[in-house]
Amino acid sequence: MGARAGAARRRAGRAGAAGGASGGRGAPALPGGLRRALERGEDGGGAGAGTSLAALAAAEARWAALRAPGGGAPPARPDFLRRLPRPAGAAEMEVDVAVAGGTLGVFFACALQQRGWRVALVERGRVEGRGQEWNISRRELAEVVGTGVLSAQEMEAAVRSDFNPVRAGFHRSNPGRGGGVGDGHVEVQDILNVGVSPESLVASARGRFERAGGTVLEGFALAGVDACDDGVLLRRAEGGGGLRARLCVDCMGNSSPIVAQLRRGQRPDGVCLVVGSLARGFDPACNETGDLIWTDADARPGEFRQDFWEAFPAGGAGSSKRTTYLFSYLDAAPERPSLETLLRDYWERLGTYQGIPCPDEALDVERVLFGVFPTYKASPLAPGADRVIQVGDASGLQSPLSFGGFGALSRHLPRLVGALNEALETDQLDQASLSAIAAYLPSLSVAWLFQRAMSIRVGARTRPDFINQLLGQNFAALESLGPWALRPFLQDVVQFGPLGLALGKMMLDDPAFTLTILRELGPGPILEWSGHFLALGLYAGLHRTASPALAKLAPALPPAQRFHLNRLREAWEFGSGSDYRL
Repeated sequence: MGARAGAARRRAGRAGAAGGASGGRGAPALPGGLRRALERGEDGGGAGAGTSLAALAAAEARWAALRAPGGGAPPARPDFLRRLPRPAGAAEMEVDVAVAGGTLGVFFACALQQRGWRVALVERGRVEGRGQEWNISRRELAEVVGTGVLSAQEMEAAVRSDFNPVRAGFHRSNPGRGGGVGDGHVEVQDILNVGVSPESLVASARGRFERAGGTVLEGFALAGVDACDDGVLLRRAEGGGGLRARLCVDCMGNSSPIVAQLRRGQRPDGVCLVVGSLARGFDPACNETGDLIWTDADARPGEFRQDFWEAFPAGGAGSSKRTTYLFSYLDAAPERPSLETLLRDYWERLGTYQGIPCPDEALDVERVLFGVFPTYKASPLAPGADRVIQVGDASGLQSPLSFGGFGALSRHLPRLVGALNEALETDQLDQASLSAIAAYLPSLSVAWLFQRAMSIRVGARTRPDFINQLLGQNFAALESLGPWALRPFLQDVVQFGPLGLALGKMMLDDPAFTLTILRELGPGPILEWSGHFLALGLYAGLHRTASPALAKLAPALPPAQRFHLNRLREAWEFGSGSDYRL
């Protein structure tokens, strides 16, 4: 997540974006350790898995397009998704469900295949996981096991690291101003404290999918998708023909061409910019804990950005390997820095953060990590045609505070698989019915103000310590309420009661700073947020009171009405964060 860059460096950052990973004219080269890792890196078979100079250049190009003057990246193919009465081409194969995008789509494909549907998984590259570990909680992995995609044994086989505690803490340049989190940070157990191998998870899910009769089509580059009255056709880019299905599940992430077409070139409302590395050379005796979110400095004047760190052990007990990220919440203003600029800043500051005098000499970088994660207020994204639905990052279902989709996938996978299974059983595959699956979730929309509060607009006169003080007070309030309030928040689950109590405590403890918050955020965003906050409380009340009675009524309803009632009850549950149980 995040990064830094000064006003002078922003000019070099724009040159770096134009010049790809070469640094651009006048921009200093990448540090030796990072450059060597990129030179021996791979382009990657799955989406976003590349760690090479070419992959960095491609990511820079996407980021440059998003922040280009005049709006976000225009749709490259405005007719990629077509609505036709009948298919325009022949089909090589017919299935019930076609899942596009294999890295995370394999989990959806496997779950639906095991429910008796004929499923094909299409991927333009290879269906494989990344080489670095993902950090997650065991309770989230249990959600995936519960869908039948993985066995408990396969889940445990994918675990590479198990560490505790994990920390969240914020720099306090002025400890006397407004208080903060305990002695500067909080420590929690069993939250995002497990490092798992994406390679192992994806391989296990793929094996189970194929053993159940599922079909994997690698090297299947899509030319487009035709949504027709009686089915959907996925057109192959080369070789003619395509794949015909009753339903297309778009799991191609935030770079999905279908999403680009539906967003119509809209500039993202927010961006999480991430750089980092997986490296060996850390002291094993000190490599036993993780940081969820950590700051070691205030925002530097003129940079309009607060930087955050995340870190966790990799490779198991006694390993010297560690994953570290630097991230920031930004907008897509043209002045924002390039990924290459952030990588240089990351490497310069890593030694101070991790207590390593000279990272270029002490660390052996295995993989360089980077990403641009655009987020939109209009999320989850409503389907744009019959028989086509976005899931995962393609739908914008992840919180605007998160920069990866696996946590959101694990939380929503049981709900989405159940809903898609019912849609197929009852033939509720029209655009309106699929939109009920991608319903409004107040818990997701409420998080937008947090993202806004953790970003600094270009040219703003925000006090350098504002974000650190805000987060310090927020976490102190949540910690004082107890684990029932703090733990869901740390896992991107926003609930009405804990949030309302924490905000109330912050206002009572420091009324003057509350006025500062109101001035920084502005009346418009706060009024918009207030509507979502009230909806959050309404959904929580409806889930507790109306949902149990409607659950008893549902079996007696016709299939179509039962389908929509079930989706409404799920929206109340997940939209209020009530799906989280301590």
